[in-house]
Amino acid sequence: MKTITIAGGSGFLGQVLEAYFSKKGYKIFILTRTPQRDNEIYWNGKDLDRWSKTLEQTDILINLTGKSVDCRYNEENKKLIYDSRIDSTHLLGLAINLCDNPPKTWINSSTATIYSHSIDKEMTEDKGEIGDDFSMNIAKSWEKAFYAITNPKTRKIATRTSIVMGKYGGATEPLKKLVKFGLGGKQASGLQKVSWIHELDFARAIEFLIENENLNGNFNLAVPKPTDNKTLMKSFRKVMKIPFGISHPEWFIKLGAKLIGTEPELVLKSRNIIPKRLLDNKFKFIHSNIEIALDDLINL
Repeated sequence: MKTITIAGGSGFLGQVLEAYFSKKGYKIFILTRTPQRDNEIYWNGKDLDRWSKTLEQTDILINLTGKSVDCRYNEENKKLIYDSRIDSTHLLGLAINLCDNPPKTWINSSTATIYSHSIDKEMTEDKGEIGDDFSMNIAKSWEKAFYAITNPKTRKIATRTSIVMGKYGGATEPLKKLVKFGLGGKQASGLQKVSWIHELDFARAIEFLIENENLNGNFNLAVPKPTDNKTLMKSFRKVMKIPFGISHPEWFIKLGAKLIGTEPELVLKSRNIIPKRLLDNKFKFIHSNIEIALDDLINL
């Protein structure tokens, strides 16, 4: 039986991975600020504590820690977003090197947001254009912190994850609400690319990276062909059997984002991400069509 420890594993993606790998027979530990179950261990993402002993019996470490970017980018939130990612990554790297028997594999979250806004240019791991704004610089700093730590006995992978569509979490729920209330039209031009991945394929991709021990470095986690915002919202309406949806001009999106305490880039940025390294290594997606994927998540 292999053991996986998931740092910051009490959120949506952690729950997806725990459910998937538990069914596969893995033993799962969750590092969290709010432990409630026997397999959950307290950690604050800043200090060494008894949680670090868990790594001695861990085969695979997965780090999902980080404050949600679904907020306004004021100075306080910017600091929390940055510190939660960088501090936890440094801490895990240190804890690994203090182990007599360190994890064989360390998968650290990154984000597909590291790439620039693009309608036409496809962003692969080796030819993607890395941008320069707050979100992209966070991603760059996150990966820099990850790779700056030398862990000689541990294989390291950074996952540049796109938007994850889930049955009970991820981007699906807020978009369902928009559609339900007749607000599910295109957002801004509707031409912006939407790179996404079904929660099952997200878990399967992590499993693929674990099992293929020759792989390391950066991997894009996204379907082979992104959709666009107009098609995404049309697919939601079709699957939910809602015949119409009011579209949102860019000014309305910016105003609405301010009112609900988030950032308009979450909708307006065009993410044109291609999982070249997964495809080159023969990973097979189950869900690559957005309408079929949404039908699976919403209706089945």
